Amino acid sequence: MIETEPIGSIPRPVELLTAMADHAAGRIGDDDLAAAQDRAVADTIRRLEEIGSPVVTDGEQSKPSFATYPLTGLDQLAPDGAVIPFADGHHRQLPRLTGGPLRYGVHADRYLRAALQHATVPVKQAVIAPSALSLLYPADGIDGYPRETFLDDLTAAAETDIRGCLEAGAHRVQLDFTEARLSLKLDPSGGLLEHFIEINNRVLERFTPAEQARIGVHTCPGGDQDSTHSLDVDYKALLPVLLRLKVGAFYVQLASEPEPDTVLSVLADHLPAQARIFVGVTDPIDPQVETPEQVRDRVLTAARHLPVDRLGTCDDCGFSPFADDTSTSRETAFAKIRARVEGTALAAAALGV
Repeated sequence: MIETEPIGSIPRPVELLTAMADHAAGRIGDDDLAAAQDRAVADTIRRLEEIGSPVVTDGEQSKPSFATYPLTGLDQLAPDGAVIPFADGHHRQLPRLTGGPLRYGVHADRYLRAALQHATVPVKQAVIAPSALSLLYPADGIDGYPRETFLDDLTAAAETDIRGCLEAGAHRVQLDFTEARLSLKLDPSGGLLEHFIEINNRVLERFTPAEQARIGVHTCPGGDQDSTHSLDVDYKALLPVLLRLKVGAFYVQLASEPEPDTVLSVLADHLPAQARIFVGVTDPIDPQVETPEQVRDRVLTAARHLPVDRLGTCDDCGFSPFADDTSTSRETAFAKIRARVEGTALAAAALGV
């Protein structure tokens, strides 16, 4: 079989969205919110398993966003951090760190352990790449907290985040590295991307080769409110550098690329030894649900460039990376995932594997 995995987030059910709003307004307490989150996690995993997904996630039902979960409960933050602009004019803004030391308020194994209570198949866990959290540190520095000390603290915290998931039994731990492609828009020279790769490998080098084989990285041009932040950046400038990361799996957005054969050729030319490439075969931003046959054909295209035993499939991106993103319905997300699972099986049959 050709491996197939979800990327992460699934749109939250109405009950959970209502509970989140009620909690923010003080109408319900922490216990009621936690109960609504657990029901959403259980429903997400049940539906993924019913579709036939061989690997599941919790759909990030309990995360405020894929990027900011480690900051939950921290108080040394200001709201005026780095701004991420999207093509449709909206933006997301990270907080700014105002003092040290940096510590994670929440680690991702908390979400994984909750998901494992409901799953009967392997569970993967997404974590935020340390390079993204490096953007918390302000350009003009922090008095009494040098940048190098911050990076030491970030490295230790990110290692703990990943290691906790591996030890809890994650099928694979996926670093969400959406800022990779964006970095080339902000700095076409590639200097910022090189800096991000250095930060991430600084963490990854703390793991053994066997552990690195269970770690992956996801790249995409962003996906929020049905818009992207860097789809206009040429993949050819990103992928050769990205593939230097010390991981065993790469999850690459591809379904929404206008020239997939070009991207696949670059991947084939720079394929690391032993790494598996999961190509995106469904587009969460496109409201049209792919057919299994469309997915099959996308996999067969990829198989013309990549060894079948090193090939997997995924969705281009999460369907709701921020909790308030309701641009894609929950039903559409599950329909697209079903098409991915069924289409991947069709491709495997056609390829005789």
